[in-house]
Amino acid sequence: MPIRIASLARQLQKNGQRLHLAMASRAFSHGTDQSESEQEKTLREERRALKAAQADRQAKAKLPKAKPVKVVKEAKPPKAPKAPKAAKPPKEKAAKTNKPSRADKQTKKAENLEAAKKADRKSAKT
Repeated sequence: MPIRIASLARQLQKNGQRLHLAMASRAFSHGTDQSESEQEKTLREERRALKAAQADRQAKAKLPKAKPVKVVKEAKPPKAPKAPKAAKPPKEKAAKTNKPSRADKQTKKAENLEAAKKADRKSAKT
């Protein structure tokens, strides 16, 4: 179904202008007591049809619109679980160097200071 874009309001306005012009020309030339001319009758019929079409369109616009059906996606089958990996043997740690701890370093530093103080005293005496 094609989408309608143009409205009928402009067509109704133009028709009304032509009808008014036809009525005015008849009244000017023949007087107001004269019956409708053929041109006026066709314009009135066209106007009536345009108004009916406009009313139909407005009534149709108020009706609920058809909504598209939601597509239900098909559920995928679950994936097969992967085989568990074999446990790796623990790594052998490199040979640990005897690294002194912080506390050991502090005590050694204190001992060295004491030894230095005693050594200075001994050299001053000699």
